[in-house]
Amino acid sequence: MENDKTLRNWLTEMNLDHPLVIAGPCSAETEEQVLTIAHQLKDSDATVMRAGIWKPRTRPGNFEGVGAIGLEWLKKAKKETGLMIATEVANKTHVDLALKANVDVLWIGARSTVSPFIVQEIADALQGTDKIVLVKNPVNPDLALWLGGVERLYAANIKNLGVIHRGFSTYEKIKYRNNPEWQIAIDLQNRFPDLPILVDPSHIAGARNLIFDICQTALDLNYDGMIVETHHTPDKAWSDAAQQITPEYLKQMTIDLRIRKKHGAGEFNEKLNVLRSKIDIIDNQIIDFLGKRMSVADEIGELKKENNVAILQPERWNNVLNKLTLEGEKKQLSKAFVERLTKAIHEESIAHQHKIISQ
Repeated sequence: MENDKTLRNWLTEMNLDHPLVIAGPCSAETEEQVLTIAHQLKDSDATVMRAGIWKPRTRPGNFEGVGAIGLEWLKKAKKETGLMIATEVANKTHVDLALKANVDVLWIGARSTVSPFIVQEIADALQGTDKIVLVKNPVNPDLALWLGGVERLYAANIKNLGVIHRGFSTYEKIKYRNNPEWQIAIDLQNRFPDLPILVDPSHIAGARNLIFDICQTALDLNYDGMIVETHHTPDKAWSDAAQQITPEYLKQMTIDLRIRKKHGAGEFNEKLNVLRSKIDIIDNQIIDFLGKRMSVADEIGELKKENNVAILQPERWNNVLNKLTLEGEKKQLSKAFVERLTKAIHEESIAHQHKIISQ
């Protein structure tokens, strides 16, 4: 699969003057609920109404969706409001039922993307479809697995493709339900700049008060839109209540979000080029210093080899990490960033020393 401007055709053909908005409840609960939300979304920026019909749950016993009957409710919502409709599919049966119901947008969830077998089954069932198919990132931070899912669909002659960034699971206690790991999505954009990418702020956030900031960050990074869980009475939702917003909030949010221009002009470009030149010089200096640091690490490796001393010295490592973290704070660098950077440098140093000792 190669990047190609035609990857954007389905989005371009929507002729939107704002980012694409897919909105609707985490789960279809009742016909009344689906229709109520659909009509409240009708006059918003939402182009597509989403609703989960089959809900994969971590543990059995929780609400797992109403099943195929929900597709009839979505069809009715589409007929009454003109909104396109979308739902998640996780196997061939889901695909067959969704296509029969003329669902416009199908997405593959994070738990499905993680399995090439499941993705291939879905790709085979969708072979040659002109429906829009979106692939959520896998549960764990694995860009190759995410792109592999897209490539399997592309190989099945499915051309209306896109991806959804919904964050990644982590054992760390952070403010988000799922760690955004923005760099992974940025790497994907760099590989396939014309592949439409949407943010799923609901699953990244896990709490509605974080939704706006996540959407703004995504737009600042040139995302093409968002898929937002929206419910007319979110606190009473049957699943993921804490991360759903009301249609009214969605309407105001899309007004308040700032849409950044992808390119500037004139004086802006001149100033930007000067600043970027400074960045380039500093980046080259950083690489030069890192090279010098690894040369010293090589010398340490030789010394440890001569004296039969273990590579890893935990006390020394902890002292270095604590010292650099404090120094970083003085330079207005976040603790998390300094830790990631220091760990990466340390891992490279260990690799250099291990290579020398193993010779």
